[in-house]
Amino acid sequence: METETFNFWQDHSTQYLEMAFSTDRRERVEVADGYGKRTGECGDTVEFFLVVNHGIIKSITFDTDGCMNTNACANTVALLSEGKSIEKAWEITPDGIADYLQTLPQNEYHCAELAIGALYLALSNCKEMSRNPWKKAYQRK
Repeated sequence: METETFNFWQDHSTQYLEMAFSTDRRERVEVADGYGKRTGECGDTVEFFLVVNHGIIKSITFDTDGCMNTNACANTVALLSEGKSIEKAWEITPDGIADYLQTLPQNEYHCAELAIGALYLALSNCKEMSRNPWKKAYQRK
């Protein structure tokens, strides 16, 4: 019986590889309009920093100490939410992340859930900051 071996570079989608290795959205923003941080059961942490103008996400950056799969998921969240309204960003789901990446390993689906959880926290924080803008100056990251 032949055993098929997984060839990382050949068997992953182009989208997965681009998102897993891209670093252009990795940046910490000191004064963000929305901030969310989440740590998963696996120990990986994702932080999102939103810059919003008139309800539209103009920029979204992130920081993570996670694995390649977590980086791919965080990059995908940033890609899919940038330029969208806050309301539309709430529609992004872990399934949407996995669908975009195409080859996210099934046993790493929790990375998509982790990234989405951090995004939802950033969106909630953004709403809170728009209601109470004075809090933005005191927000600690």
